[in-house]
Amino acid sequence: MAGRAVKQAGPPPPKLVDLARWLWIASAVVGLARFLVQLADRQMLIDRLRAEQSGLSQDELDAAASGGVVFGLLLGGLLVLVYALLANRMAGGRNWARITLTVFGGVGILVGIFRLLAVASGLAAVYGLVIPPVDLVFGVVTMILDAVALVLMYLPSVSGHFRSQRSVNAQPPQVANGL
Repeated sequence: MAGRAVKQAGPPPPKLVDLARWLWIASAVVGLARFLVQLADRQMLIDRLRAEQSGLSQDELDAAASGGVVFGLLLGGLLVLVYALLANRMAGGRNWARITLTVFGGVGILVGIFRLLAVASGLAAVYGLVIPPVDLVFGVVTMILDAVALVLMYLPSVSGHFRSQRSVNAQPPQVANGL
């Protein structure tokens, strides 16, 4: 197209950054799979709805469960897209994406650790929370993926990839007397 500037692609990301990108995307996909397993248990969804909304008829419960599944699928797909976008921006050297993924990953790891501790200590059972073993397995897998991706993004060998272009290309400031 005439008149349009062609944006030059930057250098490829370091291999460890590229690996971190794919680990973030894999973590999001595993999280989606975990969510799909939970949504597939339609009877559990209906039982929860019945406990919370005892006045609903069976048809209303079925409609609410179906709506919840559709909404859940849309939300899960959106989260995978957001993680993929952030991971690709991070691989492109965008420090804001690395920071955002750090926050998401750190929160995910902390929540996962608290869930494991709640189950191991029996605290979850005391409060009537049922966390199926398959859910714990998915949680541990995502925590491992997130932790490895976090470490890879902050290794000293890749820190130069995240320096802002302004700081790399900037000229030293000029003062009035030229010093």
